[in-house]
Amino acid sequence: MSFDNAYEALADAHDDSRWAFGTGFSDPLSGVDTSVPSGVDGADLAAYCLMLGDDALIFSHRLQQWCTHAPELEDEVAIANIGLDLLGQARLLLARAGKADGTDRGEDHFAFLRDEHEFRNVRLAELERGDFGQLIAVLLVYSTWRLALFQALTASQDPVLAAIADKGVKELTYHRDYAAWWAVRLGDGTAFSHERMRAGLAGIWPFVEELFAPHEIESRLARAGVAADPAAARAEFDSVLEQVLQAATLRRPETAGRAGVAGRTGRGGRHTEAMGYLLAELQSVARAHPEATW
Repeated sequence: MSFDNAYEALADAHDDSRWAFGTGFSDPLSGVDTSVPSGVDGADLAAYCLMLGDDALIFSHRLQQWCTHAPELEDEVAIANIGLDLLGQARLLLARAGKADGTDRGEDHFAFLRDEHEFRNVRLAELERGDFGQLIAVLLVYSTWRLALFQALTASQDPVLAAIADKGVKELTYHRDYAAWWAVRLGDGTAFSHERMRAGLAGIWPFVEELFAPHEIESRLARAGVAADPAAARAEFDSVLEQVLQAATLRRPETAGRAGVAGRTGRGGRHTEAMGYLLAELQSVARAHPEATW
């Protein structure tokens, strides 16, 4: 059988002309017991999974924007793989949210059909793409913080969340080490690279305190042994950053950001101007073709 173009051949093999729009992935939690542990509020667990899932989803999208923009081919691959790791974490966490709240909404609903104020990611993850120095600064801070959280989450009373965290720890360890290697290479390199790394850290530092300000839902679930208390991750974060910055001949920025309160941070649905543009790109095709198979 002949076809006028490659798309027709691909679509014909899938019995659905909309096939090329979507991923064709099955439920990432298929076959897993997703019942909510006794004594745990399902709505709280779902909200917490959205927080962690949105962090990964939004930062993953930012990282994919670096394709064809990295300084070396090896880094094109590394950054793309880090983005894919985070996308995998997002899929699991968003799917867990839909199971925990009893609605059975899938990952695509949460990723594509929510408005900006419904996203609960920390604002660090959404910052507009800057230069390579800023990328490394964000990746170093983000992965060091998230690794500390996920290490604590491996002991979560929710077995699903604990399993997601256990897998994520291995990925995030690489993400942190990759960012630390580049931070040292830039900081302890030429005068120009040192300045770009210094400026990258200074530019994103106002968003660091927010990472350690517990949302009320995080606090409730932490007391129940389900969530990780972000404030408890501060000691490890500071220790790692001190080692990396010392090796990179850099100083911790003196500008201190405001932690804010839940309603005034990303966890409370308040975002930077960059978030709206990011979502417009992320959700455009899904909203233009709402009946497509994803």
